[in-house]
Amino acid sequence: MYARIIAADSMGVRSLATFVSLCGYSIGLDLGVAIAPRRYGLPPHPLELERLESSLDSVRKFIRESSIIIITHYHYDHYVSREPELYYDKMLIVKDITRDINFSQKLRGYRFLKKSGLEDKANIVVGDGRTFKINRLIIELSNPVWHGEVNSKVGRVLMVRLVCDNESLIFTSDVQGPADPEALRILKSWSNPRPKLLILGGPPTYFSRSIISSDTINKGLQGVMEVIRSIKPETLVLDHHILRDLNYMVYIEEHQRIARELNIKLVTAAEFEGKPIEQLEARRKDLWNINLETREEIDNE
Repeated sequence: MYARIIAADSMGVRSLATFVSLCGYSIGLDLGVAIAPRRYGLPPHPLELERLESSLDSVRKFIRESSIIIITHYHYDHYVSREPELYYDKMLIVKDITRDINFSQKLRGYRFLKKSGLEDKANIVVGDGRTFKINRLIIELSNPVWHGEVNSKVGRVLMVRLVCDNESLIFTSDVQGPADPEALRILKSWSNPRPKLLILGGPPTYFSRSIISSDTINKGLQGVMEVIRSIKPETLVLDHHILRDLNYMVYIEEHQRIARELNIKLVTAAEFEGKPIEQLEARRKDLWNINLETREEIDNE
């Protein structure tokens, strides 16, 4: 098994884009990237815009290299919505746009798959709750689970397990913990064979408690702990929403301790790729202040 995380929040953009080579097949998982239009009331800093473009270039490259593409839901950081031509002639396994989907995602999915004409130029199959066996490769997709807390307004997503012989990889998209008990139940059912790699979206601890309750955040953090204790992946990549919080480590100190005790490698996507953690969105206020100070120095010279 060969796995690469192409872009992620710990690498300066909103993403969990992953590429896997397994059983002789190249598989792209949620190959998309975006940045927040506003954070702290500020627009993206030029460094973020540069990282967005370089990450998009990488995502495009890996879409071209993938023979199978999986899109777990229709948020813009999980697929390249404006370039359907990238997906021509691919096997495209997607979230169903006709059921278990909120209006926003349904509209985005319709525009991407149907209005663009992509459905006539790619092999598009609905993935919800289905298992595909391609020679020795097994692609298993969950039924739709909540994007974070149960009844989340932003809808539902799919989770993915890839299995070849006795090796498995689990990709959980935007489960935010998971905070949804059903998502956790499914993940536990996927614990055998022991996953070599589990890529997990953490809870959005950066949101104020007026937006997401403390109870929801705690459920997500408990979900991460359950993944560690019950599923015991060899490597757990914890990233995405939780890395939008500069103080994310405060929330996972106990998770790190338990992971060490169980001989589980718990890392961010950046660390998995051997790169420094760069939380550009979370640092946006500081980035703009540095930029303004530099301008003032230049103006005063």
